[in-house]
Amino acid sequence: MILLLIIGIILIIVGFSLKDNANPMAKFSKTFRIVGFVIILLGILSSTFKQIDAGKVGVKSLYGSVQPDILESGLHVINPLLDITNFDIQTQNYTMSAIHTEGAQEGDDAIRVLSNDGLEVVIDLTVLYRVVPQDAPKILKGIGENYTDKIVRPVTRTRIRDNAVYYDAVALYSTKRNEFQQRIFKSIEDDFKKRGLVLEQLLIRNINLPASVKTTIESKINAEQEAQKMQFVLQKEKQEAERKRVEAQGIADYQRIISSGLTDKQLQYEQIKAQKEIATSSNAKIIFMGKGSAPVILSDK
Repeated sequence: MILLLIIGIILIIVGFSLKDNANPMAKFSKTFRIVGFVIILLGILSSTFKQIDAGKVGVKSLYGSVQPDILESGLHVINPLLDITNFDIQTQNYTMSAIHTEGAQEGDDAIRVLSNDGLEVVIDLTVLYRVVPQDAPKILKGIGENYTDKIVRPVTRTRIRDNAVYYDAVALYSTKRNEFQQRIFKSIEDDFKKRGLVLEQLLIRNINLPASVKTTIESKINAEQEAQKMQFVLQKEKQEAERKRVEAQGIADYQRIISSGLTDKQLQYEQIKAQKEIATSSNAKIIFMGKGSAPVILSDK
């Protein structure tokens, strides 16, 4: 708009200066004035209409004074003297990583903290957040457009360092990781809310421990796995021993019942039945009788 106004004013001034001049261009003085007025009018009209893209809101300011109301996405007719600042209200992410190509800033941007046991722990983190539309004027007035570097980054890094001192390095790496993530989420969420931002999610992507601590943890895990394996083997052997004991007890009970329940006459009867079955067989046989009896040999031949 400013450029069009300047061009229009220049053309009008040139038109009036040529009006009573003997210059051959004097005949175009009226044309210059008309074109100048048209350009000024176009500049005013173009600044009267303002389009706000989807996922954004416009914050109005007049001569540096921020207006409390916002412009939603769409086409608006506004005061041409207003200055409109667009704010992105969609979900944004800010990553701090030790990998040079992943972070929002170049180089190693991971968060280095000291744990409760005095060890340095390196944390890779991603913050998902968004701007509260109604608080956009407050952000522009109190923080400015660069709220990512002024609020998101420093608040996140500070809160992580403040809360990491409550945990041992090994606990951060293993058992207390979720608890630590929930704790820093709550503290960062409260800070963001006071400044017109909503913390949607906090993602701890990686926790790196010193090499010596990693080796100790891996050795401990291997020892625990070996202990669990041996416990399983011992449990299996105990079950097998129990099975054999039950089996032996069953055989002993069976033999005891048989020996106590059989009589001489019952045994003699079973012997006669067996001899009868052998006698009716088509094969050659040798039959041994009871004690004191001579053997009887039966054959088909």
